[in-house]
Amino acid sequence: MPPLPAPASADRIDLDGRAILITGATGGLGRPLALACAARGATVILHARVVRKLEALYDEIVAAGNPQPSILPLDFSTADADDFGNVAAAIRGQLGRLDGLVHTAAVLGSLGPIEHQSLDAWLDVWRVDVAAAMALTRSAMPILTSAPDACVVFTLDARGEDPRAYWGAYAAAKAGLSALTRTIADEWETHANLRVNAVVPGAIRSPLRMLSHPGEDKTALPPPDALVPLYLYLLGAQPKSESGARIDAQAWLAGQPASSPLLPASMAGRP
Repeated sequence: MPPLPAPASADRIDLDGRAILITGATGGLGRPLALACAARGATVILHARVVRKLEALYDEIVAAGNPQPSILPLDFSTADADDFGNVAAAIRGQLGRLDGLVHTAAVLGSLGPIEHQSLDAWLDVWRVDVAAAMALTRSAMPILTSAPDACVVFTLDARGEDPRAYWGAYAAAKAGLSALTRTIADEWETHANLRVNAVVPGAIRSPLRMLSHPGEDKTALPPPDALVPLYLYLLGAQPKSESGARIDAQAWLAGQPASSPLLPASMAGRP
């Protein structure tokens, strides 16, 4: 695949007039991305579970003089099909468009041997990390399809592709999310106005990383903000010919080849 732009050039993306939904918008990666999208003219739909945090982020965006965002408080662990359908209906009714959907919401669950992990804990992780991403993308597809240029970005994890002991539900869920991303990439290949990509952030200074690696020196890791220009490029500047990419964010930050196809060319469009 063609090389991605360097972080400095990718940061100069114009999103004026676009509507972008970010899940996990108050989290380590979602928050700086939401602020950056708003600063570049996008109307951002802010999803999270905690209303207090959503309201604080809303106030920060408005205080900066950026387009007024919308807030979407929804607990993915308990949401049902009607809830996701209502989200799409509200976006269509209030904004009339949706140009981007970024999935950053995720829960880690508990790390430990399989025999110490409960079925209920697994189901919670799967509902948030996989089922919600499918349900929200599915519900949003009609309004995304009507946009002139729409993009969905999934946030994967290396543990989904290289599972290890004790990662249990999280690794399995991220593997499922990877499969979902590849499925959608194949289904959308012939849609000229729809793009789908996956970003693998790697080790960054995020709350989830602090939970999974509590003794690690966080100062040695890049902050989530460092990845924002990559997401901005995918949302606002990537051509359709580059869609269907899996991007290693750590390689991108290091100036190395970072993009590979989600699907082998020989598999695209095949049942």
